Amino acid sequence: MPANAYPAIVVAGPTASGKSRLGMALAKKYRGEILSCDALQIYRGMDIGTAKPATTERESVPHHMLDLRMPGEAFSAGDYQRLGREGLRAIRDRERIAFVVGGTGFYLRALIQGLFQGPGRSEELRRRLSRIAERRGVACLYRALQRSDPAIAARIAPTDISRVTRAYEVYLLTGRPMNWWHCQPRNGLEGFRWLKLGIHWPREELYRRIETRVEEMFQAGFVDEVRGLLERFPAKRHAFKAIGYRQIAGFLAGKISLDDAKEQTKIESRRYAKRQMTWFRGDPEIVWLDATEGEERLLAQAVERIEAFLGPRQNDE
Repeated sequence: MPANAYPAIVVAGPTASGKSRLGMALAKKYRGEILSCDALQIYRGMDIGTAKPATTERESVPHHMLDLRMPGEAFSAGDYQRLGREGLRAIRDRERIAFVVGGTGFYLRALIQGLFQGPGRSEELRRRLSRIAERRGVACLYRALQRSDPAIAARIAPTDISRVTRAYEVYLLTGRPMNWWHCQPRNGLEGFRWLKLGIHWPREELYRRIETRVEEMFQAGFVDEVRGLLERFPAKRHAFKAIGYRQIAGFLAGKISLDDAKEQTKIESRRYAKRQMTWFRGDPEIVWLDATEGEERLLAQAVERIEAFLGPRQNDE
């Protein structure tokens, strides 16, 4: 990419790592704007369970790619790529710096590198796979995906039927794993140069932060949020398959206790964080920042990297 391409910065990491706080601090310092890279924050009404930025934060720093759809409405990586790139170009036109903040690695890849040019959907094959999942469970499809494409399977939740189905569909249609397709040339984004920052925590400390976040979400009214959504949308909608939402929906249906819903949310969140780190460690461009020395030191590390990246002409005065 040309050295004079417009600068943009990624702040990535697993759930509960502190991405939003660091992104906010950096956007304020450099008069930037935040472009969310979260697959669930695009849904209106899903606020507490997605740790969506508060209204006050969104008023102090412009945020983009939030509240784009109602829960259950279709939204794909292709939609994110198209709208996210439009947002990046608009931020560039305002001569601001875009901070792409989030933990959905697949959306980030779609935004910057583009989507692989693999096969389209096969409705007939989808119906066959759906029948298999209904009869034998999603776990059956996931085990088949693990055998055919272990690299992609490691990045997908075993219960994420839509992504499991798509990945296995690609393999069955082409005879090649989706991971192979991801390595093929794509429609990469032009006109930008990137600094990718990642937040690193030791595993046990990250898990402690996740447990604390889950407790705070439940105290902040997470159950009421899900109850309100269920009054407006059917439980079968995709939104209620998300971590936390699925567990609380089970509690409200009388299938599990509240304590079980909370504990399962913690367990699934830890597993999700592990998959996120597997994904991000596969990106050699990410510069990892040590978060163990506190927020001030984390911010200082990020600023040091950004100053070197922007160069003397674009540094904040």
